[in-house]
Amino acid sequence: MTEISKTQDNIKLWKFTTIIFAVLFVVAIIFSFRGNLTGHVVSGDNAGEKLVSYLNTIADSEVTYVSSKDLGNIYEITVKYKGEDIPVYVTKDGKYFVQAIKEIPTAKAGTATGNVVANTATEVPKTSKPVVELFVMTYCPYGTQAEKGILETIKTLGDKIDFKIRFVHYFMHGDQEEQETYTQVCIREEQSSKFNDYLTCFLEDGNSTRCLAKTGIDISKLNSCKTNKAKSYYAIDSQLSQQYGVQGSPTLIINGVEASSGRSPAAFLSTICSAFSSKPQECSVSLSSTTPNPGFGYNAGSSSSGSCG
Repeated sequence: MTEISKTQDNIKLWKFTTIIFAVLFVVAIIFSFRGNLTGHVVSGDNAGEKLVSYLNTIADSEVTYVSSKDLGNIYEITVKYKGEDIPVYVTKDGKYFVQAIKEIPTAKAGTATGNVVANTATEVPKTSKPVVELFVMTYCPYGTQAEKGILETIKTLGDKIDFKIRFVHYFMHGDQEEQETYTQVCIREEQSSKFNDYLTCFLEDGNSTRCLAKTGIDISKLNSCKTNKAKSYYAIDSQLSQQYGVQGSPTLIINGVEASSGRSPAAFLSTICSAFSSKPQECSVSLSSTTPNPGFGYNAGSSSSGSCG
């Protein structure tokens, strides 16, 4: 199978399990309960039939059961939807629909001592002007959390970095998210001097109409962009998202490599500054170490570091 084919299959799965069904569960919960949450295990066929029955109450086209596969801690259920065979997942008690699963890689021989696994993450390369891209969904509570955390950092670093808020290659929060993505990508590309002000306002309560007025966005220009150019702008983000292997919101990419960071302004500053070949004086600025709450609103801090996707 070619990489393009794999990507197309992945997109189909994302659309099926996120746009159509708008369902999100955390797979780690499933594994921590040894594959079932109630202790009552049913057969794969039984679990599959229950899942298909549920999917048919919310899908816009018929879903039919094809087969089941026991993965040890969970069932992989193959269903047919609009002529395509698509794998979805369900707990072994047949009660919980799971969005997707991703195997946790094991350490290579010689890289672990006891129960401590060596860090195999790719090192972020150092440059004189780091390229920083934060991939989010506009209505993902953890994406907005990261945006609130990084905005102060970006203001501090200014033109010392090349920064963009970008958008992942799928939507999980309905039409409002898709339309807001087009709004933001148009402001970013065509009214860039107002983008950070608009985003800062939007993160207060998600009221786009209020923030468009408050920040003086040219509505005529915005509407023209949304009609004629928004999807082309978004396609660039979508392509990059897939190229980087982005699997959730938020995902921080620095100099083309996924970087791990806390979500407070101070944590983002430390992470980004580690990518400079020679750190500017702005890296010594003291920023807040408080992590914003997920979702909208500038509330007290939270230790939550989840993601959508």
